[in-house]
Amino acid sequence: MSSQLADDLQVVRMALADLPQVLEIEHLSYPTPWSRRAFVSELTENAYAHYLAAKSGSRLVGYVGMWLVLDEAHITNVAVHPTVRHQGVGRLLMETAIALTEEHGCRTITLEVRRTNQVAQTLYRSLGFQMTGVRKGYYTDNGEDALIMVREKLPEPAGA
Repeated sequence: MSSQLADDLQVVRMALADLPQVLEIEHLSYPTPWSRRAFVSELTENAYAHYLAAKSGSRLVGYVGMWLVLDEAHITNVAVHPTVRHQGVGRLLMETAIALTEEHGCRTITLEVRRTNQVAQTLYRSLGFQMTGVRKGYYTDNGEDALIMVREKLPEPAGA
């Protein structure tokens, strides 16, 4: 992570006011980006949804969204602005998301990732995710398969 970015990078709960920057990153990151309405719905109507934003000063540089349902979590999306990729922002977002899921008592976290997205797969594996299946033709923009990755919380040691 660049020293300037590392000095003031923080992860906070995403707010509606963040959406212009979120949508910019979304459009730079995905061939079929989510709409503003989809994010508004997640932030205001979905009781299971939790969205976090990584900020460097007032600049939003990445975000992660997840659904927390009973003891399971599902990562819905993760994106980092192209100008700050490979600087630890994605890792920080995922580590913060994992901590939040554990605070809510989630034992399992799932996500889908494009078969060709080796960078993301490497990050997820380093965080304890394992590939458990494939969703054939999952991505509507090009019919690419999604790999299903799962992270199970390790049981607490006896007597802990």
